[in-house]
Amino acid sequence: MKERRFVRELLESKQRILVLSFAVGIVFLSLILRLWHLQILSADDYHAMSENNRLRFVPVAASRGAIMDRTGTVLVSNRPSFSLAVVPQEVKDKEALLTLLSTLLGLDRADMAERWEKNKKRAKYYPIVLASNITRDHVEIIEENRLRLPGIEIEMKPVREYSSNQLAAHLLGYIGEVSEKELNTKGYEEYNPGDYIGKNGIERALENELHGGDGGRQLEVDARGRVLRTISESSPTVGNSVMLTIDANVQKQAERAFGEQAGAAVVMDVNNGEIVAFVSNPGFDPALFSGRLPADVWQEYLDDKRHPLENKALSGQYPPGSTFKMVTALAGLNNNIINESTSIDCTGSYDLGTSTFKCWNKRGHGSTNLRKSLRESCDVFYYKLGEKLGVDKIAAAAQAFKLGAPLGVELLNERSGLIPTSEWKQKRFGKRWYHGETLPVAIGQGAVIMTPIQLASMIATVANEGTIYRPHLVKRVVDADGKTLRETKPEIIGNAPFSKESFRLVKQGLLAVVNEPGGTGAMARLYDVKVAGKTGTSQVVKLRDSKQGTPYQYRDHALFVAFAPYDKPEVAVAVVVEHGEHGGSAAAPIAGRILRAYFDSKKPVRKEGSGSQKDDEEEESDEDGGAAEVKEPQIKGDAKND
Repeated sequence: MKERRFVRELLESKQRILVLSFAVGIVFLSLILRLWHLQILSADDYHAMSENNRLRFVPVAASRGAIMDRTGTVLVSNRPSFSLAVVPQEVKDKEALLTLLSTLLGLDRADMAERWEKNKKRAKYYPIVLASNITRDHVEIIEENRLRLPGIEIEMKPVREYSSNQLAAHLLGYIGEVSEKELNTKGYEEYNPGDYIGKNGIERALENELHGGDGGRQLEVDARGRVLRTISESSPTVGNSVMLTIDANVQKQAERAFGEQAGAAVVMDVNNGEIVAFVSNPGFDPALFSGRLPADVWQEYLDDKRHPLENKALSGQYPPGSTFKMVTALAGLNNNIINESTSIDCTGSYDLGTSTFKCWNKRGHGSTNLRKSLRESCDVFYYKLGEKLGVDKIAAAAQAFKLGAPLGVELLNERSGLIPTSEWKQKRFGKRWYHGETLPVAIGQGAVIMTPIQLASMIATVANEGTIYRPHLVKRVVDADGKTLRETKPEIIGNAPFSKESFRLVKQGLLAVVNEPGGTGAMARLYDVKVAGKTGTSQVVKLRDSKQGTPYQYRDHALFVAFAPYDKPEVAVAVVVEHGEHGGSAAAPIAGRILRAYFDSKKPVRKEGSGSQKDDEEEESDEDGGAAEVKEPQIKGDAKND
């Protein structure tokens, strides 16, 4: 029994030793495998983590390229700005740090926390921008409290400086911090949180040209985050600069001509499509959008009935009114419905079926031919012509001018306008086109809408007798050394198929509008340059309460288009004054001032000390550096308005 018991205990002991040995073997094997994983497989990763614990990357933002006018005058440049950033891996108590920053600097804690949270997926050693455009006082406070603010860094970033404040604000645009949505969009892979990008205007449209390439520094720091030495450094690449086609002085005078009135103006070279001035009034301060826009300023912009944030020159859509009559006239000439001597009797209205279509001149214009119809803007002449043409022939003439579609200017969000046809109405509303609907279209009302840039293109095409150029704003792109990288060449996008004789007859009528007694555009007349143009008034609402007065938002829009000089056209201008009521009295004077500024800008600069004292007084500059206003002679007896 004892021997049997001894054998059993011996076997049990061997089994326990075997199990224990097996367990110990597994433990040692696990340790060996783990050691192999750490030292062999993951050696590079842990080495990088070790390096990151003592290395810090500091990004260096690139300066954006400058934006200049056609003469080289700088419109947009850069100035240094400070940003508050944090390196997450060096922060042990995030909440305490944010509270301390908010207390010391008076910054919005919730905003800083939101920025941190949005970028928490990034590498912990990469700085996160908590606040942009902080003041020098903020920087001094941070430096004074450096030991209490672990992981906090001050980054230098260039931000935009607009040399003329609101000048050409809608054209130039503004920059702002890249959004989370943009960071996740194709084409923004190289951007980092806190970077500035173009949000509007040229700044946005030419972002790739202007942005440049960011650089950075790899620094070695101690346990407290103090810089010990620079390991490596890459310099940022300055963005390319852009020279625009606009003339800053003409732009300035054009904006000033509007005063407090809302509207738009486009000035275009009729021989190459270059835009010399591009106005949307009122403007805004683009510098405000580089940081967090004050809530009261934002609300003020939103409450302004003149809509200062809308780019009216590009996306404002208005009935062209009587400015469209030149298209209807060309359609009539092209279809042999009228000629130079065709005459109708205007009694002040025209009856079609049960409807009565009124002329703006209630007393009527009497016997009216083509020249007089344009000079005095007779509606009845075009009602009868439109009835004979039909809407589709009018539309064909308009579409020959490339109207009803974007013209392809460099800016984003260009609107298309609308040229109605019978087919359009059938598709849009499922109804046929009625005969009476053509008459308003013939005078630029009804469903016809155009943008100011289309109005400028239309009159420019009439001026050069048929060549349609793509309007463009960029003259050339140059690098940091001034070398031209890209230059915009004139691009012909179409030819209006009307005869030279047809254009001659219409242009004679447009000359009469400005220069003959009875012309509706006399207030655009210049004493030394022959101007040809056309007034227009586009209806906003059909019925108005004349007893109580018409509220601002229901008043008619005032329009005027023109070109000059008449004999050898150089420049075209289109002006829209929102709710200005009459093209002849509201829009034509603005066009006259713009043309005056344009032709004055082409005069050679007189040498100092030359000329008489009288000449010196006449050419004295005003407080903004523009030429003193020259009053043009007025001729009595002109038609009051259109």
